Amino acid sequence: MVLLTDGGGLRKAALRPIVGIEKVLRFLASVYPEDGSTEQVMVNGAPGLRFSLGGETDVIATARVDDGMVTGLYLVRNPEKLRRLQEVELTR
Repeated sequence: MVLLTDGGGLRKAALRPIVGIEKVLRFLASVYPEDGSTEQVMVNGAPGLRFSLGGETDVIATARVDDGMVTGLYLVRNPEKLRRLQEVELTR
């Protein structure tokens, strides 16, 4: 499992890929508060998740799946990229 993040220098993100399920879970627990909401969305034609805080999109997450196993997670937190996604409107 590998985690790649994009904070655009404006939001907390990993500076390098995080490798290993335990390290990925620790990172995710450190950046995403428990009081956020999550909903399923389609991102570039594939399933993803939108994490929101206070009604605003904080993270768009997509995954790579190989042979039925999640092998990669990709998180976008860069506000400029999230703004463009909202303009196109993510669908459920």
